[in-house]
Amino acid sequence: MTDELVFLPLGGAGEIGMNLNLYGYGNPKKPTWLMIDLGVTFGDGSPPGIDLITPDPAFIEERKDQLAGLVLTHAHEDHLGAVQYLWDRLRCPIYATPFTMEILKRKLGDTNFANDVELHELPLNGSVTIGPFELDLITMTHSILEPNGIAIKTPLGTVLHTGDWKFDPDPVVGEVSDEAALERLGDDGVLAIVCDSTNVFNPGHSGSESELTKDLTKIISACTGKVAVACFATNVARLATIAKVAEACGRDVVLAGRSLQRSTTAARKCGYLEDIAPFLDEDAAGFIPNDKLLIICTGSQGEPRAALSRIASGGHPRINMGDGDTVIFSSRVIPGNEVSISAMKNNLVRAGIRIVEDTDGHIHVSGHPNREELIEMYQHVRPKISIPVHGERRHLEKHAALALECQVPHAIVNENGGMIKLAPGDPTVIKQVKSGRLVHDGNRMVPLNGEAIRSRVQGLWNGTVMITLVVDKAGTPISELFITTTGMLEPYEEDDILNAVADNVFAALERLPKKKRESDNEISETIRITSRRAFRRLLDKKPITDVHLVRV
Repeated sequence: MTDELVFLPLGGAGEIGMNLNLYGYGNPKKPTWLMIDLGVTFGDGSPPGIDLITPDPAFIEERKDQLAGLVLTHAHEDHLGAVQYLWDRLRCPIYATPFTMEILKRKLGDTNFANDVELHELPLNGSVTIGPFELDLITMTHSILEPNGIAIKTPLGTVLHTGDWKFDPDPVVGEVSDEAALERLGDDGVLAIVCDSTNVFNPGHSGSESELTKDLTKIISACTGKVAVACFATNVARLATIAKVAEACGRDVVLAGRSLQRSTTAARKCGYLEDIAPFLDEDAAGFIPNDKLLIICTGSQGEPRAALSRIASGGHPRINMGDGDTVIFSSRVIPGNEVSISAMKNNLVRAGIRIVEDTDGHIHVSGHPNREELIEMYQHVRPKISIPVHGERRHLEKHAALALECQVPHAIVNENGGMIKLAPGDPTVIKQVKSGRLVHDGNRMVPLNGEAIRSRVQGLWNGTVMITLVVDKAGTPISELFITTTGMLEPYEEDDILNAVADNVFAALERLPKKKRESDNEISETIRITSRRAFRRLLDKKPITDVHLVRV
């Protein structure tokens, strides 16, 4: 049977975040698989109680004996955040460059299988063979240290998996994108590119990190009170930019948020931030004059437990802000977080805090490529096939159209679960496989569309009812009907509603034939159906209803 090369996204195609990509090579009936990235996304309150969501790895979990390894392109949560939750289902070797590996090790330290994971640290621009795949790492620039494009070489052709990237001539910390390596790759011939689509609607270039210094200095130098700058904890270059601006403005820098501490510790361990003075911890904030204090904090997306949200609500144990103070949002709004960010900003304004956003100055640049950068990438690589990823459907369609304008022969719009045959022959989606989402619920992973979450959502919308009844051996009621509800009734209406429900239930039981009263299931189901119909008639609600029947 002829060998095939296929690409299968299980996360990150048709959405931004939660990346899980698979490449398969070999016998179509049993190929060897390579995984690129294993990330998370974060809950928006729907369903309730869910903070973290991962791709469902069921497809590759069922074939884990064919999984040669997992390669992480960089250390953002949407690319490696699911490893600590899902690796035990896959148990494959993991490959990453030093900074990403340092972040990963800290996450694995929270698991009970950390010592079982086979870790391989790769140098920047390094190469490695994993099963039938020969991989060359290509250093890129992004809003984190050590992002890598990966050239995946097989006997059927080379695929460039870009990861997240941009072209920044002065990234402040870290390396510039290796455009010469991309050009050489294009000269050697590229079968396909699997490419970031996040900013495909934005014209021009995304901008350089170094361009932020001027406006940030101007804004902060004019502040007379405390200043807090909210940014992503993993954007080490932004931390360096803010630190240099703070020094120029005569302010000491305090880090607020554990993730910031983890990122800076990992960066320094890997040889970065050597020209930046050590940051102060939160305890120092109360001892620095207001006009000399700058706080770098987490929580730019409105995360309820992050530092900025706690500051905004007045609930931070060591940092307080109020009249005359300023909060600068040096980050973009991730789609889906608008409501939580707006609520946090309203809390800041209520406290008398001035808010500075990107409409007030050049205080943030994206880590993803705008249209001109995408065009430059296609000019370097010159692939035969373009597969847009890391975008919603509208991003993928726009990116595919741009690729065709760049003279790419084939551009395939594909979402999670679509398996694309890249070679031999013309590229095409050959099948749809199981894909979905898991949620971190308490201390376990459960399906997003499973019974636990479905019941929770139903209970949220319709409430819950527990009914208890005692019957004798003949099935005749010998107690009152005890009804407990949650999320349904106001105290003043309980007596009338519950009495009406009880009357309906007892009437239904009287009509139940003697033979059926011998069955606990028949009695319980009669109570459940009758009570639900009563609640529907009285309240227009269909609650989750459980019956506890006691026969004596």
